[in-house]
Amino acid sequence: MENKFRLLTPKIVDYKTSKTDKNISTIRHGFNLLKRGKELAYIRKRVINEKSFSDLDNDYFAVDFDNFLTSIEPETIVGKINTAFNNLKPKESYLNEVNQIITALEIFSYSFDECINGLKPFVLKSNKANEFEEILLKIRLYSIEKPFVALASNYGVPQNRERVLFIGCRKDQKIINDIPATVKENEKVNVFEALYDLDFVGNDDERFDYEKVDLKAKYNGSTEKMLSLIQKRNIDGKPNEKQGLSYAEWSKKGRLNGRFSNAKNPFYVRNFEELENTLTHLVAPLHNHKTSKQKDDVVKRLETILNAGDYNSAKASLKDIGLGSEKRNYNVLKPESQSSTIMTIADDYIHYSNPRALTVREMARLQSFDDSFVFQGKRSTGGNKRKFEVPQFTLVGNAVPPLMARAVALEILKNIQ
Repeated sequence: MENKFRLLTPKIVDYKTSKTDKNISTIRHGFNLLKRGKELAYIRKRVINEKSFSDLDNDYFAVDFDNFLTSIEPETIVGKINTAFNNLKPKESYLNEVNQIITALEIFSYSFDECINGLKPFVLKSNKANEFEEILLKIRLYSIEKPFVALASNYGVPQNRERVLFIGCRKDQKIINDIPATVKENEKVNVFEALYDLDFVGNDDERFDYEKVDLKAKYNGSTEKMLSLIQKRNIDGKPNEKQGLSYAEWSKKGRLNGRFSNAKNPFYVRNFEELENTLTHLVAPLHNHKTSKQKDDVVKRLETILNAGDYNSAKASLKDIGLGSEKRNYNVLKPESQSSTIMTIADDYIHYSNPRALTVREMARLQSFDDSFVFQGKRSTGGNKRKFEVPQFTLVGNAVPPLMARAVALEILKNIQ
């Protein structure tokens, strides 16, 4: 295209203009920028990182950074070249050559699918749709049909967490466009059976071993009702009263233990230095089971919300007793159902029987992690430290539920030929 433009230039402008005109310079420099696509992609990445690191948002800096990022996009560069050509007002006899250059530059920045979409009108006009699809099948290494939504609770996870999935299948393999549920709607794992055996911590408390929970004393008068929420299950959550284990038992025993004969006992460290020094490893049966230190007013607020059943119902009462909060939402866990999507902030959730937030271990249970999976590093962090520290709550909240990942993997394995 550069050579084509070099031959076209003396036809549309005189010699002096070709050396001094801003439009000619824009076209030449635009070619240079398009040739340096990899370098500009690296610059974009660095600028985006800097923008994120310096929290450039909703300020006088953000717009300038965003404008710069836009200015070095291939589409913007081609647009400026097109504008420069229009400003030159070439004679009609040369418009075809100009349009060829612009079209070629637009195609230069196309993705594969954009190129294919550009060819489709010609294919349809020549009535060659079948031949075209046959060529595409030979070109493409794999196929992806429409995305679909997978709900974690359908796979034995005690959480209503929806995720959009794309599964690419090699072109000679069967296309996978669904992950069959492992449990029926009335068989889903509930919050109570996932967490009841961990309900022995108080405010500002940490435990490193399991303790027996006296359900009769805790739920006097409704013990049978609460016990009925616990089922024996297979690994994938399917009820199996004869040979299954409860969700809590699976979490303690480990769903995959035995595959790794050299696995170490669960241990915790605060940083990489401690990881290198085995003497600093905190080895214990139970990890990440620590509650926050909450003031009396906070405990009272959570207790009011818990008694009301949900945050909206409690707002009037909270205002009356002077404990109103600007917090957007609190999610009260319901023992007989699944939790809402587990995020990265534990204070967004209230335990179903105690006025407190969840521990990291309880959040991990709701994600279907075995208890042997220990979340290392700091329990939580805030402010600018979030840029270079990944606390335990974030590790849990951002994770893919293992039982859901297992269902996806098994479906793929079943269809691989």
